Amino acid sequence: MAGGAQFTRAEAGGRYDVFHTDCPARDMVDHVTSRWGIWVLISLRSNDLRFYELRESIQGISEKMLAQTLRALVQDGLVWREVEPTTPPQVTYGLTDFGRDIGAPLTDLFDRITRQLSTRGEGGEG
Repeated sequence: MAGGAQFTRAEAGGRYDVFHTDCPARDMVDHVTSRWGIWVLISLRSNDLRFYELRESIQGISEKMLAQTLRALVQDGLVWREVEPTTPPQVTYGLTDFGRDIGAPLTDLFDRITRQLSTRGEGGEG
C-alpha cells in the first residue's frame, strides 16, 4: 500500500499500526493511558457515577481535566454519558461494553500493583 496516511487495516482481520502517527487507534490508546483516563476507567469499573461523584473518587483531578478526559472517552466509545433533564442537569457516566473490555486488563494491573505493595508492607521483598 503506497501513499499517505493509512486509516484502515492493511488487510481484512489485520491490526491497526499504533506505532504510526496517523493511526486512529493511537489516539484511543493515548486517551486510555493518559494521566487521568486510566483512573476514570478504574473508577467506573464497579458503578455508574455522576460527574461530581467521579471527581471525588479521583483525588487530584480538576473539573476541567475530568470533563476533557470524559469527553475523549465518550467519543472513543469507552464511556457512555446520560443527562437527566433536571435543574441543574444531572449527568451520569458508565462504561460501555467496550470500556469494560478495555478496563479489565487495567483493573488487573491495578490489582496486581496493590497486592504487591501490600506484601511489601508485610515484610515482603521491596
